Order: sequence, then C-alpha cells, then structure tokens
Amino acid sequence: MGSASYVIGLGSNRPHGTHGRPRAVLAAAIEAMAAEGLTIRAQSATLRTPALGPSIRDFANAAVLVESRLAPPDLLALLKRIERSFGRRRGRRWGARVIDLDILAWSEGAWPPLPRRSFSGRLAVPHIALPARDFALAPAAAVAPGWRHPIAGRTLRQLDARRRKPRPVDRRPRDQ
Repeated sequence: MGSASYVIGLGSNRPHGTHGRPRAVLAAAIEAMAAEGLTIRAQSATLRTPALGPSIRDFANAAVLVESRLAPPDLLALLKRIERSFGRRRGRRWGARVIDLDILAWSEGAWPPLPRRSFSGRLAVPHIALPARDFALAPAAAVAPGWRHPIAGRTLRQLDARRRKPRPVDRRPRDQ
C-alpha cells in the first residue's frame, strides 16, 4: 500500500501520572504517534467537551491529520498499542479514560470497502458516529475540511456547518 492520509480523533478525560492533565495527554499521544512513524501533517485546536454517558469529567478532544503506509487494521493495532502504553484498559463504554484514539477518516474512502455488510464491533472507517458527534467532527473538519465522506457525500466542512446550523424551534403547544 502506498502512503495514505488519516484523520485520528483523540480524547482524554483522566490525568496521566507522567503526562499530566488531559490536554497534555493528547500532546504526548501525538508525540507517541510521530515516534511510531506516523507523519503528522496537521493538528486541530484542543476542545473541552462534556462527557457522554456515565463519565462526569469533561473531555479534551482534538484531531490530527497523519500520513502512513499502514492499512486501516494495522493503523488501528498501532493506535491500540499506544493507548495501552498510556495505561488504557478496556472498561465501561463511555467511561473515564486516559486516552482514546480513533480512526475517523481515511483518504482512500471506506474500510471495509462499500457496500458494507454487518460490521458491528469491527473497524469501520469513516467512524460510524463522525457526522453526529461535534467533539469529533469539529476537530476533524479543522484538519481535513475538504475530505468527502464516502457515505454522506459531503465534505467534513459541510457536515460540520450542517451540525452547527441553528434549527427552528417548534412553538406548537404540546398535547397534555
């Protein structure tokens, strides 16, 4: 496989003994990706976002655009190794975590290739929830605004603008 670009989403809401607070954990994770041979092409600002699910701690979220010769499954294995090196252990879904690294987008389109069959619990690129999650979509759009989502057919910039567009308020009286 030749070189491909990926958008990697990063999240943290627990401090790390060596790296410090979540914002510093993200910076250290980016350094770890570079040390593992990923070429960092762009980095978004770090956002502070409210947690989903049972965790009560806010998250630090960001995205990086990287270049790699790895295929998506191999890149995922590398990201999981980095997570483990930071002390990440499998646990409760949406719980507090020291680091979360997700492949959000790939320059080659979709993995597995479209049309997809049932892929629950397996790698799916672009990330299934990318268009619906501001904490992932906004940083991804910052580093790869022109990347076109192979399923939605819109660029990340367009998807982000659509998520941010004010919605009309339903002012009809509710039935009692």
